[in-house]
Amino acid sequence: MLIGYVSDEQDIAIHDAVVTFEGPGGTVTTRSDATGGLYAELPPGQYRVTLARDGYGGKRVEVDVPGDGPYRFRLMSDGLLGYAWPKWVRSGDASEFRIHATEPYRLDLWRYGYEKELIRNLGWYDDHGPRVTLQILPDGDFTQTGVQWNRIGYGSRWHQQRVMAPARSGLYYFHVQTQSGLFFSFPWIVMPTTPQAEIAVLTSNCTWNAYNDFGGRSNYVNQDGLTQQPVVNARQELKRFTQPGVWPFDVTAPPLSFDRPERFNCVPEDAQITDPVAGRLESAMAPAEWRLLGWLEREKFTYDLYSETELHFGRIPLDDYKVLILNTHPEYWSPEMYRQVKAWVYERGGKLLYLGGCGLLAEFEMADEYTMICRQEEKWELRQDPAATLLGVEYTHSGYQSGAPYRVIDDSHWVFDGTGLQQGDLFGHNSLHERCPGGASGHELDKILPHSPGNICHLAKGINPDDTGADLAYFETDGGGAVFAAGSLCWTLSIIVDDGVSRITKNVLQRFLS
Repeated sequence: MLIGYVSDEQDIAIHDAVVTFEGPGGTVTTRSDATGGLYAELPPGQYRVTLARDGYGGKRVEVDVPGDGPYRFRLMSDGLLGYAWPKWVRSGDASEFRIHATEPYRLDLWRYGYEKELIRNLGWYDDHGPRVTLQILPDGDFTQTGVQWNRIGYGSRWHQQRVMAPARSGLYYFHVQTQSGLFFSFPWIVMPTTPQAEIAVLTSNCTWNAYNDFGGRSNYVNQDGLTQQPVVNARQELKRFTQPGVWPFDVTAPPLSFDRPERFNCVPEDAQITDPVAGRLESAMAPAEWRLLGWLEREKFTYDLYSETELHFGRIPLDDYKVLILNTHPEYWSPEMYRQVKAWVYERGGKLLYLGGCGLLAEFEMADEYTMICRQEEKWELRQDPAATLLGVEYTHSGYQSGAPYRVIDDSHWVFDGTGLQQGDLFGHNSLHERCPGGASGHELDKILPHSPGNICHLAKGINPDDTGADLAYFETDGGGAVFAAGSLCWTLSIIVDDGVSRITKNVLQRFLS
């Protein structure tokens, strides 16, 4: 009879895993087939199950046979991964580093500003035993509950893997290097205990989580749940590919836990801030956001960095800041986030810089402090307000994955002061975005739409094919607030290497802070 399936961290079927059952039926050993399926004739009862496969960490679990359905055994493949937990903390609070490695590793803490700054070496880790730095995956669909690494066998008070957050807010990275030279890095958002600057910058960590498919699910792959069997070939089996018209699903998806590694947020060890951003998702996630943070420091703007979840729970004192900056790709926002920022801008004079693209397109809810529930994309049924009402611009799919410079439309506006740019001139030629090269108007593009504010100023437009470029825009509110919108995911990928993009953004910030 079918007992269950064996799959890896991405829910890919593992064939030829050796599995031993010890229980009422004595000891029975079997192997998984090409589908990951495990078949054995076992009397009912509780069994101790041992799993082993070359290239994966073995483990033991207790399982009831028969269960409610085929049991989903999960094995972690050998390699190097890690994340901080929690991924965002206040200065002076601690996070745990959770590392998966097959050999001893060295850990260092860095701060990512205009230059990478080594904060301190955190030591070497191996803890004496054989392959003890391997992590254990929970069985089943742990995308909903988290991987919960460091949960088993980490109880000794002598070997706590905790690090206190530095006093200075910012984007920090843990660098992990194994004895044989493997490297992995992962981000850590350090927030201030109280406001220290006039500028607050939001990371897009909720968007990071919506795209994170570690465990076999994200809001883009298996959005509505894992498949009944582990995947053998994704193109043949996942609905995203076999039924492309089905996605995005017209459902509220199962939860997605933040308690998972984020492969795409790794920054290569030797990467510098002016290097192109390699990778597909990397160009829209933390590696891209680093470029804006470094630019702020190069231009001598001090800032406080926050996670988006802090805004959701009302823990960012917006009224203590003159300026709020949205970075690169703030696609997923909760209604609570939207309402707070809109009231601050429209009623209390807040100044908003939207320096990204495809912003506020999708909604989510928080099931708890560290679990989000994504809604269907391209709907704002919870907040009942289009993104253009707050941002001035809104995403449309035209021009997707193209890249181009902007053309000046209104050279009389103060945003162009000191740039030397005149009517019809192009700027934003240079970009670090390798996925959609061509300029600062790229990848995902926002435009002025009929429900944009009536007093919006159209400053420039990307020259992407068929008039699909991003709209650079500015408007003010009756309450004394103002919004500057770049409308392009590539704006922050240009800001550190393009003089026009840099000077325009600097003009806006200086105006907002004056």
